[in-house]
Parts: sequence; structure tokens; C-alpha cells
Amino acid sequence: MLLVTTRTSKRWIIPKGWPIKGLKPAKSAAREAFEEAGVRGRVAMKSIGLFNYDKLLAENGIPVNCEVRVFPLLVKRQSEAWPEFEQRRIQWVEPARAVALIKEPGLKKLVAAFAKKIAVAASKTVP
Repeated sequence: MLLVTTRTSKRWIIPKGWPIKGLKPAKSAAREAFEEAGVRGRVAMKSIGLFNYDKLLAENGIPVNCEVRVFPLLVKRQSEAWPEFEQRRIQWVEPARAVALIKEPGLKKLVAAFAKKIAVAASKTVP
């Protein structure tokens, strides 16, 4: 799984962002993944779930509760540089390590459930 750091607190999260006018939510998520981590691939049109967190707005420091719908992206390629390359760190990790690194409770729970679902699906395809 691919994790990125937030720009300010440097916590580990998944790529995510605000909706982009004119794009369906899944396509908006795919664009954010490129901007934050330089990845491109095939995005699922169906969300795997959602979580809430409080985001501090830079302009005034006031927390705003955000609801995030998560769309998995099957990464086909990763660029050498991307729009937020110098603002974030990225790390490819095993699912269990991703769960350990993520501090946001809602995101941690969602990633753990998705990792379990993938592991079950993978075990069914192995003879």
C-alpha cells in the first residue's frame, strides 16, 4: 500500500483531497493520488468506505470536520516527480505496516478492513 505524509504534521495517510469540480469522486481521487504521490493507474468507481477527520484550515487554524470517501487505485506507474513531490514523503508498505503507521482511527480501521479483504481474495486465487 502507498502512504503519503501530510504537508504540515507529517502524519502518514493515504492520498486524498477535496472534490474537483467536473470530476466524478473516483476520478477526483485518482487525480489527487497523482498530485500527492505521482501515481497513475486504474481507479475503482465504487468506494470501499469512508472515514471522518478534523482538518485544520491553514487560513485560520479552525478545525473543519471532513468526510472522506476512499477509492482504491491499482497503480500502473509512478512518476519521478509530481506536483507535491517536495512537500510530502511517500512509502510503499505491507498492509500490516500501513495500519501500524496510520494514526487517524477511522482511516486505520478502513485500511485494516481493506487489507483483510484483499488477503482473503488473494488466498482464494492461490491453488
